[in-house]
Amino acid sequence: MSDKQSNIFNTVENYYKDYGLRAKELKKEGKKIIGYICSFVPLEIISASGCIPFRVRGNIHEPITKGDTLLETIVCPYYRSCFDLSVKQTYDFLSGMVIPHGCDSMVRSYSAWSYSLPYSYFHFINIPTVCGESSSEFFDAELNTFRRSLEKFAGKAITNDDLARTIRIYNENRDKVRALYEFRKADPPRISGTELTMALTVGSSLPIGEFNTLLDQFLAEIGRRKKSPLKKGPRIFIDGACLDNIELIKLVEELGGNVVADTICNGARDYFPKTDVGGDPIDALAHRYLDKINCPKTYRENKTGTFEGDIASRFNDIGAYAKEFKVDGAILYVYKYCDPFGFEVPARKAYYQSIHVPLLHLEDVYSAGTISQLRTRIQAFLEMIG
Repeated sequence: MSDKQSNIFNTVENYYKDYGLRAKELKKEGKKIIGYICSFVPLEIISASGCIPFRVRGNIHEPITKGDTLLETIVCPYYRSCFDLSVKQTYDFLSGMVIPHGCDSMVRSYSAWSYSLPYSYFHFINIPTVCGESSSEFFDAELNTFRRSLEKFAGKAITNDDLARTIRIYNENRDKVRALYEFRKADPPRISGTELTMALTVGSSLPIGEFNTLLDQFLAEIGRRKKSPLKKGPRIFIDGACLDNIELIKLVEELGGNVVADTICNGARDYFPKTDVGGDPIDALAHRYLDKINCPKTYRENKTGTFEGDIASRFNDIGAYAKEFKVDGAILYVYKYCDPFGFEVPARKAYYQSIHVPLLHLEDVYSAGTISQLRTRIQAFLEMIG
């Protein structure tokens, strides 16, 4: 960002540095803030209840200490950091917490969250790991249970009209995010990966209406740009789990790469899929969160009978984005002990090879100290494909 930043860039940067600032203000106004981990939590239901969803982040600059006295250290470091900050009361403005079956660590540690934190509301959403008709029926029932639970906590009914309204607002949000990604198609891109990641991270801490307003202002400001903040360089695709900080992307861009596309949890993988409208809203939400989010925790039947057909089916979103955004190479960034992504690394590598996209695989431990140690490997990769 330049020295002459607009107010919207200043706002985003302030909210990023003081994550939860707006939520604290809303808490003082009497609003109920519901924390959540993972993109499988249906935010539309939380918003329809009158509560405000807030995505709990970790902090790569803060060592995990108190959390490790309550949670096993074989759990992924990103998740442990989120828990550590919570037990240190960083998120004491939350009224409750929702955790889905996003991975085995979330399932097995739910009790640790519920007995370690003083929130008055906790809920676990059991997400099927297999897609199919029976899974959809089960998930419908789970979402209705979540709906009734929130109704009781919020003290108001959540009608189908409420859900239809919030589905429309969240679909608008996803359209705006998609519009931001369009600015990445230019060479060099008109928006840096650092700016976009910071904006999306901040948005997870705001009420959906305020997030949409922020995106409108952000889109307008980027649209007025006369030139890119970046120079031409290798166009990089980021693949992996949740990336709730700018450090990796900032490092890539400092070294001359341009991050132009991704399939990460708080990026294209989970923002691009929209919810169907016009039918039963619970059915539509179940379909979006179970069938449309292409997470490795969800098993999808191999209908081809071959390994090549399986990886082409499972990872076709990667190939589509790589082509759409004209990427020159990809970085697969996986946290240590992240079982869902860890098990998929060989298959993902094979897929990148099949679509002829050079790949750098990095395993990290969610720490600012290790990010800097990746510099040499990233620089060598950029030089190789540049």
